[in-house]
Amino acid sequence: MLRNFLSKIYDAAGVLAAVCMIGTLVMVLISIVGRLLRFNLPGTDAYAGYFTAAAGFLALAYTLRRGEHIRVTLVLQRLPAKAQKWLQIAVHVTGAFLTGAFAFFSLRLMLLSHEIGDISTSSDSTPLWIPQLGMAVGATILALAVVHGLVDVITGRMPSDLPPGDEPAHIE
Repeated sequence: MLRNFLSKIYDAAGVLAAVCMIGTLVMVLISIVGRLLRFNLPGTDAYAGYFTAAAGFLALAYTLRRGEHIRVTLVLQRLPAKAQKWLQIAVHVTGAFLTGAFAFFSLRLMLLSHEIGDISTSSDSTPLWIPQLGMAVGATILALAVVHGLVDVITGRMPSDLPPGDEPAHIE
């Protein structure tokens, strides 16, 4: 039941990432059309950047759980099964620590920006906590996904949400 709930969180983050990509497209198109029709909508470039950053961070957990992150398995596949498991655990513990720290500091930055009223220096004057929210949420969900992967490795499950027999797209 908890696995299904977490999978829904990762899927929702993936959907939000896709929505942000559409937001990027809309901002770029508005900018292009504005140049052609000789009008300027201030902030479109900044908002395209905000949407792109949010899309990147929100997609991290979704792609991790789908097995689409780049992994170097050259050493891993040459080890005996027991050593593979211990290396996987070590990698996941390290990843949990690093992503947890990143999530913590991303949330802290967002809250500080909100507290001091920090705004964008570009013409849009957006309160910076708003675009930083995508990074903080994405980093937090990624940290959750890495811990989820650690639990999966420890319990002997495949550390992804792929159905059995389904494989991620490998580009070699």
